[in-house]
Amino acid sequence: MNAEQLQAIIAAGLDCTHLTVDGDGRHWSAVVVSEAFAGMRPIARHQRVYATLGQKMHTDEVHALSMKTYTPAEWAAQAN
Repeated sequence: MNAEQLQAIIAAGLDCTHLTVDGDGRHWSAVVVSEAFAGMRPIARHQRVYATLGQKMHTDEVHALSMKTYTPAEWAAQAN
């Protein structure tokens, strides 16, 4: 799997206003910005992203994914 494929999978399962994915084919990092995160704790946000990956997390297609998750307002505030 490459970064574009992983990004497409996340985007297909979660409406994102910003999404970047980087990695080496096994270990990935992502920045995910979605209105769906409003009112969620960080762990719930991560679980929401993991849900888009389904079995890929369990079959080791995606070995590790570290992520930063933001609502659009949080993303705009941290950019300043």
